[in-house]
Amino acid sequence: MTKIDTLVTRLQDHQPREIPEPLPEAGILVPLTRNPDNPEIILTRRSQHLSTHKGQVAFPGGKFDHEDQTTLNTALRECHEEIGVPPEHVEVIAPLSQVISLHGIRVSPYVGLVDEGIALQPNLDELDSIFKVPVNYILQAEPKRRDRMTYKGVALSVPSYDYHYAGEDYEIWGLSAIVMVELLNIAFDAQITIFEDYERDRL
Repeated sequence: MTKIDTLVTRLQDHQPREIPEPLPEAGILVPLTRNPDNPEIILTRRSQHLSTHKGQVAFPGGKFDHEDQTTLNTALRECHEEIGVPPEHVEVIAPLSQVISLHGIRVSPYVGLVDEGIALQPNLDELDSIFKVPVNYILQAEPKRRDRMTYKGVALSVPSYDYHYAGEDYEIWGLSAIVMVELLNIAFDAQITIFEDYERDRL
C-alpha cells in the first residue's frame, strides 16, 4: 500500500475532535500532492504588508463567509483565491480536528489531494510565496524548538520546524504545526506529540 493509500484510509477512518463553543469560524485546506510514496504538503507564507499574521507560514484558508454555507467551501474558495487551485482540482479526503486560533477563531482543517504538476500561483495581495514540504522530510526532521502554548488550562508544547525551499527559509510553527502534526500522526504514525514536554514536567 502506498503512502497516499494509507493516508486516505486512515484519515477516512479517523474521528476528528470538534469544538462545540459558539465562536467565529474559519476553514483551511491542507493540500498534499498525489505522489504515491512521498507526497508533499503545500504551504504558503503570508505577505509582509498584511495587518495580521504577516510573514507567517500558513495553509490556504480564511474566515467563514455565510455565502460559503460550510467551512469546507470556505477552505476550497480560499485555496482557489490564494494559490490558484480551483475546487474541482481538489480531491477532499477528510477533516482534521478543529483548533482555536490565538484570536479565538474556531478553525476547521480539511485534507485534500492535488495533482503533482498542478500550477500554483500566489495571490500577491495576500501571499509572498508558496512552497512544498515532502512528508518524508518532516517525518525525519527534528524540531528546532518547542513553543509553550496554553488553552483553557491545557499546556501544549508545539514543535517548530525550519525548511529551506528554492532559496528561501521558512518556519512552520503555531497553528500550522499543530494541524500538520495531527495529519502526520494519523496518516503515518509519526508519533510527534504536542504534550511531550508538558507531561514530562508533571512527573
